Amino acid sequence: MKLSRFPRLHFAHLPTPLEPMPRLTEALGGPQLWIKRDDCTGLAGGGNKTRKLEFLMGQAVAEGADTIITQGATQSNHARQTVAIAAKLGLRCELLLEDRVGTDQEDYNYNGNVLLDHILGASLHYVSAGTDMNAAMEAMAAELDRKGQRCFVIPGGGSNATGALGYVNAALELAQQANDQSLVIDCLVHATGSAGTQAGLVAGMVGARTGIPVLGIGVRAPDKVQHANVLKLANATTSHLGLGDLVSADDVLVNCAYVGQGYGISTEASLEAIDLLAKTEGILLDPVYSAKGMAGLIDLIRRGEFSADQNIVFLHTGGSQALFAYRTEFNVPHYRL
Repeated sequence: MKLSRFPRLHFAHLPTPLEPMPRLTEALGGPQLWIKRDDCTGLAGGGNKTRKLEFLMGQAVAEGADTIITQGATQSNHARQTVAIAAKLGLRCELLLEDRVGTDQEDYNYNGNVLLDHILGASLHYVSAGTDMNAAMEAMAAELDRKGQRCFVIPGGGSNATGALGYVNAALELAQQANDQSLVIDCLVHATGSAGTQAGLVAGMVGARTGIPVLGIGVRAPDKVQHANVLKLANATTSHLGLGDLVSADDVLVNCAYVGQGYGISTEASLEAIDLLAKTEGILLDPVYSAKGMAGLIDLIRRGEFSADQNIVFLHTGGSQALFAYRTEFNVPHYRL
């Protein structure tokens, strides 16, 4: 898998650490838990989208773009990271933010990632839930192109075959780290949403024949839909690499039992996961993605799905910046000086 054949910019802080979590392991009674710190990729606080953006922005620059257009939910981590790299490269950035949660809470609508989007210089466009976001981006690109701008459109989450190359690279990176530490990884677990992260990981693990299974804990779609999305994009990625449709249905593992009431809406289990990881390992999760992924892993451990002697790696996809948008979810005492 010759990733050097593809345009790429190098701005992510790589490799990200692979760390043991002994206190969380003890609290849950095993298995041996590890964390891959993709919340430490840099770029305005980091997160998994940074790896994808290295390849996506590499293509944008190669095509001579001066304007980046992308989309996401109101508290999109992808949007924050995209406008950050656009600012670093001196490019305009147009963000379409979809009101998927449907709340009028000020913290959610103006704090967290939204505040950072403003600080980083994005032009924000708010649209209602259910909008055809891809069509909206293409319409905006056509309008701006007519005005003389050169637009490059990035799909939500950076999830296409180009963006997924970032997680092919992550799979190879993790396999090398495991080899260097003589660590046998029995399963890699992470939160899966727009499918690009899991598709890239599966493509990389299968393509390199690592034997490491990748379990995606869903944060939005039901099992069948998420499985189909990941499988389709994983094979689009291996085809992009010149390997053909390399990934089988059995290679794609998803569990979407922890979504709760819907995307971006916290659950008791996700809030517990945030609390538990913070107080055992000093690591912050986000309420939308990583906390639901960790909640799924915690529940599977409690159900006895993993044995005490196994090594399970949790991929931290970042996003703790969104915690400030969910302040009311936590019983934070009010102190007056």
